Amino acid sequence: MISSMRFHEFDSREALAEALANRIGDTLAAAVERNGKASLAVSGGSTPELLFKVLSGKDIDWEKITVTLVDERFVEPANPRSNMGFVARLLLQDKAAHAKLLPLHDGSADTAGEAIAIAEKEIGSLGAIDVCVLGMGTDGHTASFFPGGNNLAEAVDPKTKHLVLEMTAPGAGEERLTLTLPVIVAADNLILHIEGEEKRQVLEKAKKAGSVEEMPVRSILSAADEKLEIYWAA
Repeated sequence: MISSMRFHEFDSREALAEALANRIGDTLAAAVERNGKASLAVSGGSTPELLFKVLSGKDIDWEKITVTLVDERFVEPANPRSNMGFVARLLLQDKAAHAKLLPLHDGSADTAGEAIAIAEKEIGSLGAIDVCVLGMGTDGHTASFFPGGNNLAEAVDPKTKHLVLEMTAPGAGEERLTLTLPVIVAADNLILHIEGEEKRQVLEKAKKAGSVEEMPVRSILSAADEKLEIYWAA
């Protein structure tokens, strides 16, 4: 059983959002002070909505921060299911409007393969991501590491040379693009943000012995080890 990760528990979504926004903001500010720039990778879904709204108002040097995506659906940016559009609407507002957005797919590529070729060059230029915030589904997926995914084995291989891969799976809906395991766990700060009792129980199951194919989030729990921090609210 995996138990070395740091667990932060909150009584409300609001308290979690404020604490995590402060944690991310302070870390990015320190990275900017140290390196003159910083990077943040975020996930889609409904869970981070409040976090994004709080984080967007943090008074840090957003002009020196690049925001990218952990994963993306291969849809046009105007599509309501686009993570790029979601992040632009909720995070890149207020003070954070000055940040640079680095999408995995900006609508210019005709195929997922073309989008991946572009995204790999851009992600490679970032180096190690300063802060990476993951989510998790009730099926045990994280990023676009889905049970039954066509490229799951390659995406969660610690030795893969790919930075970004295409993923299709029964539970994924659209064709997707995802950062691979080595890129995610190389982040200087790695956070799993989940809310609700159901996801707490999913996490507890994932921490126990079992296959990555059944619950792909296990790949993160295993590879990240003590680096991973979990933020949870009921």
